[in-house]
Amino acid sequence: MLRLTLIGFALVSLAGCGSSATTATPEVQPAAPPVNYGASTPAKVKPFKATPVATFDTPWALAFLPGGTMLVTEKPGHLWLVQPTGTKTEVGGVPAVHAEGQGGLLYVATAPTFAQDRHVYLTYSEPGEGGDGLALARATLGTVAGKPVLQELQVIWRQLPRGAGGQFGGYIAFSPDGQYLFLTSGERQRFSPAQDPDQALGKILRLTLDGKPAPGNPGAGKTGRTTIPVFDPPANTGSVATAPSHNVTIPAPNLSPAETWSTGHRNAYGLAFDGQGRLWETEMGPQGGDELNLIEPGKNYGWPIVSYGKNYDDTLIASPAGRREFQEPALYWNPVIAPAGFTFYSGNMFPQWRGSAFVGGLASTALIRIAFDGTTP
Repeated sequence: MLRLTLIGFALVSLAGCGSSATTATPEVQPAAPPVNYGASTPAKVKPFKATPVATFDTPWALAFLPGGTMLVTEKPGHLWLVQPTGTKTEVGGVPAVHAEGQGGLLYVATAPTFAQDRHVYLTYSEPGEGGDGLALARATLGTVAGKPVLQELQVIWRQLPRGAGGQFGGYIAFSPDGQYLFLTSGERQRFSPAQDPDQALGKILRLTLDGKPAPGNPGAGKTGRTTIPVFDPPANTGSVATAPSHNVTIPAPNLSPAETWSTGHRNAYGLAFDGQGRLWETEMGPQGGDELNLIEPGKNYGWPIVSYGKNYDDTLIASPAGRREFQEPALYWNPVIAPAGFTFYSGNMFPQWRGSAFVGGLASTALIRIAFDGTTP
């Protein structure tokens, strides 16, 4: 059973469910519908003290390096190397980004092999002909004239076709064995691509560390059509069918089906493995219906066909309840928290929190702790 305790920020206690993120196992059905934690009220006293270390212009992601230094992205297109004291040095060699709306320089992650090769991965909205698109790049963190710089930067995956719309996703998680890279790809506010197997939009992808389709994916070896309909974001889920579109031809082969791990996602701004090797995702809903999902290979999470939220013009979206062809979230928030940033805690400073997940809230300006207990949510 799910329960909620408030300790200065929302604490959600639920049972973990599902399988390893890299090995398919029999599906575990939830015993009860997911619980809505959107009305939770945090306690007045926080169990920790926050001390500012450095200031940034629209920071979006951070990655810790050996020794406690950090890499921090700013959406306008800056990457900073930050010392534990707060001293900042800008990193050179950052690629050009389209910093507008929800786009810009997004995620940064160190490779599992960073200690050997100093590889880092970046995601960002890449400008180009026909609009912008999510890009995944890999580079080596080096030094030139005493200054940090990205060297040998290579784009190893691109969202095609490009186009208009926000909701890029762009969060990264590495498999526990360090062999594979999982990437969230938002549906760019276009709704229907999340259910189109020939588009990477609205999907979670499983790639090799070089950005290729990973072996063992549900659609391994498959290719998709190369003529793709592209349209500007429609007003709501109902207007997708009549939205004007134009066809774009992308280079063959279209590897989107072979890259896809799960489908039916809106905008995942959180992706992390727990200590048991299970992959979890936090996903922004529309007006209501933010989600925590256990990600399993080949599963469909329902967007835009179902949601616990509604469109921004207040038109309704079908509920996921009873739709067994779709995976229910483990829990949801309505009103929303706007989840962005998601990690599992494994440190020693707060031993009572070891194994818990933490979610950042944008619109809610909140920090949410999720505690896991048992094997079924």
